[in-house]
Amino acid sequence: MTDARFEEGGEAPLRLIAQDAEDLKVISALVQDAVLPVTELKYDARRRRFGLMLNRFRWEDRAEAERVGRAYERVRSVMVVEDVLRVQTQGFDRADKDLILSLLSIDFTPGADGAGRLTLVLAGDGAIALEVEALDVRLDDVTRPYRAPSGKVPRHD
Repeated sequence: MTDARFEEGGEAPLRLIAQDAEDLKVISALVQDAVLPVTELKYDARRRRFGLMLNRFRWEDRAEAERVGRAYERVRSVMVVEDVLRVQTQGFDRADKDLILSLLSIDFTPGADGAGRLTLVLAGDGAIALEVEALDVRLDDVTRPYRAPSGKVPRHD
């Protein structure tokens, strides 16, 4: 038996779960350079759930798009973090309803007994810190891929 390859995913939507730091690295790589309006951040304290709707660049499709000369794509995805005890933000104004955030990476700092801090690192020195009882992150594509409006691969200078 061999591991799955990106090429085998085709047009199928991603449905991923991260319950340890290694799994989280995969999700972090796939949501790198995702963009979202600040209005798409939601925290349900009663359910201890934090969610965001993002427009992610389809990194898993980049090589195929280049190989066949097709446009790069993005897809709308929902990322949900369970068992969230507290949410903190820095470096951006949550009240600015026109603000667009760009997600650079997701880091996890473990604490005692599986708990820890999940940090969503944003462009422009912004961040969202989630104190979690356990690492439980889900990423689900919810639309078909669409042509990336910029037509370019995201870059960091």
